[in-house]
Amino acid sequence: MAFSAVRALLQFTTILPLGRHADYDAFARASWILPLAGYITGAAGALVALLMPTPVLAAAGALAAVLVMSGLNHFDGLLDFGDGLMAHGGREKRVTALTDRQIGAGGVGAGIIVTLLAVAGLLSVTAVACAVITGEVLAKWVQAALIAHGRPFRDGMFSYINAFSRPWFSAAALLLCLPLLLLPLSPAGFGAAGLAAAGTFLLVMGVANHLFGGINGDITGAANELTRALVVIALAISGV
Repeated sequence: MAFSAVRALLQFTTILPLGRHADYDAFARASWILPLAGYITGAAGALVALLMPTPVLAAAGALAAVLVMSGLNHFDGLLDFGDGLMAHGGREKRVTALTDRQIGAGGVGAGIIVTLLAVAGLLSVTAVACAVITGEVLAKWVQAALIAHGRPFRDGMFSYINAFSRPWFSAAALLLCLPLLLLPLSPAGFGAAGLAAAGTFLLVMGVANHLFGGINGDITGAANELTRALVVIALAISGV
């Protein structure tokens, strides 16, 4: 069952060719394992960064690698979230903009802004490989926490996973983040990254509840992209 859950997780969050589809319910019942996917996508970004000859290429290459490794699924959620944020009118219009298949100026703007912030953050750290791994793992923790504590505003993939989730899943997911302490980062760096991730969780939860009446899959995807960017910026500010 544990192997099936991990395989389903990686099939859901990466483009890795892992054979026949695993039972999706196995992952839904154990969404606290999400940070494991962050180590995989983060390692892909770190490897590319280490192979690049210049800091600019390392930053851009690392971000490109994690986006491609994730199949751009979370980035798609960011674009939808941007449309919902920028929609004029009441909650119903915002939800419509969030959930339709068209990408408007709000989505394009959100994608550009968060990407620029992420690249700028990676350009401002000396340990790009460590920063991208940390950002990816903590981004997946934020997703797990939103699933555990969020309130779905409509039926869909998020509500399905949320139905299996329990409040303690966020704590279990946090335990899976502890191997990050093995990375050669300063205590200040770890503290800044943790605060950035926790702050992103609270921010996304508050904004989503206020504007949309809850959480959906697009919002959890957007939270992944936003967390990564803010974590690497926090690491840069802390002097990593």
